[in-house]
Amino acid sequence: MAQTSNDILSLLEAEGAQAAKEAQRGVILQPGALGDCILTLPLVKVMTEALGLGGVDLVGHSEYIGILPGRSCVSGIRSIDSTELHRLFVEPDKFDLADRDPLINTFADYAWIVTFLGEPDGPFEQNLIFTANCSHSAEIITLSLKPPQDTGQHVAEHYVRQFARQSGLPPDRAGIAATEPLIRVTDADRERGLDMLEQTGIDPSKRLVVIHPGSGGRHKCWHISNFLGIAQALRAGAIEVLFLLGPAEVERFENIDKARLYGAAKCVAHLSLSQVVDLLACTDAVVGNDSGVTHLAAGLGLRTFAMFGPTDPALYKPIGPAVTVLQDPHDRFTRQPNPDLQRAVIEGILASPSDGPVH
Repeated sequence: MAQTSNDILSLLEAEGAQAAKEAQRGVILQPGALGDCILTLPLVKVMTEALGLGGVDLVGHSEYIGILPGRSCVSGIRSIDSTELHRLFVEPDKFDLADRDPLINTFADYAWIVTFLGEPDGPFEQNLIFTANCSHSAEIITLSLKPPQDTGQHVAEHYVRQFARQSGLPPDRAGIAATEPLIRVTDADRERGLDMLEQTGIDPSKRLVVIHPGSGGRHKCWHISNFLGIAQALRAGAIEVLFLLGPAEVERFENIDKARLYGAAKCVAHLSLSQVVDLLACTDAVVGNDSGVTHLAAGLGLRTFAMFGPTDPALYKPIGPAVTVLQDPHDRFTRQPNPDLQRAVIEGILASPSDGPVH
């Protein structure tokens, strides 16, 4: 009888300890753009699973991270613009917190705080430690956004390994798997996407390839004739093609180039990021430069053809179960078409399955 009581007590203590662990939460301060935020998702997954946390939130630019809760391992988000993180950059001897300061409340719920802002042992980190400890004891870890140039380490792996080293996680708990999508599409995403395609005049019974010919930097943009050539060849093969233009492309492209795009296939522009997710939920494949949209497509599990020029794909290639990286390292990447790479993309799309996002 005594043995049974001891067993029950031990079981209750173990369950209580596990429940207390799962009640702990983590947060990551990620000030980067869409691609940076998506490449942070493996770190969110490692933190959640390896530490047994009840959830990990993301503080960043809401236009990039708003799509993540409910579709990824991110539990919740907070706009970086709605917090007063700039106050943490002052010298520690000038940093001051009032009673019930909003900054204290910002971090009061987190046992683990990871930041890409500031430097190790710098003013931001010191002030962050002081702020968190005003309400409780928390682990603070500062990570660098870019790996050392000579390592050849992928950015997402760099994030995870930095965290593992500083947190004491064993190396076997810090792996990155690209076998499953980082972001899930919902039935509602697909329904809205189908409505969008109907309004655009796309035949939903045909395979659809979305081409995103832009990027945040001009040096990352493959010559526009390449995308036009791919579009024309795919349409000749009875595949629907839709050009996706973001604000940068609408502003940057010459009128003659935009006219060529609209002449080669249907185009959509000025979509919000949530609308882009809706569109991609109904897409079979995506062709794009080293851009946030290409990272998003890969993260959704789509067949993704990522075109790289001067940037190193070993460091920045999109993460996903169906990614093909093609690189044209020559000076002509932005200035001249490359028929060989066009042909490689076309053949890859024709040979790929047509079942949409991998799930």
